[in-house]
Amino acid sequence: MMRRTNPFDDFESMFERMSRQFEDMGRQFDRSGMMPSMHTHDIDIDVADHDSELVISADLPGYEKDDISLSIANRTLTIDASREMTEELAEGEYLRRERRHESARRTVRLPVAVDEENTSATYRNGVLTVTLPKLDVEPDDSHRIDID
Repeated sequence: MMRRTNPFDDFESMFERMSRQFEDMGRQFDRSGMMPSMHTHDIDIDVADHDSELVISADLPGYEKDDISLSIANRTLTIDASREMTEELAEGEYLRRERRHESARRTVRLPVAVDEENTSATYRNGVLTVTLPKLDVEPDDSHRIDID
């Protein structure tokens, strides 16, 4: 008795070969510098809780102050950083120019309410320091609830 083959096996094999070839091409372009690269990095942070304020320190080496954006809303601090890097290398009679875009983003949920208007930030030696004064929120007078 003759055994029937699955007609989709050939298609599956062809797609696997094509996928490997595209991956190989991508690695070749990346090594040659022909493809622009875009890198997204995470931002490492420390959050310190002092008596009257929160202090967040974030590592952003290599960025300029103008590359960094801060926003705060609904007890959430967002740090965005983005930069374009250009490198020119002379090789023989040709000039090769490589461009790279890097960005970093971090969102931090704040554990307490803060005074958004009086928040301040400094950026020195690749470290962003954000100082967030805590709001003096008086707890509401408790109200007894009867259970029926």
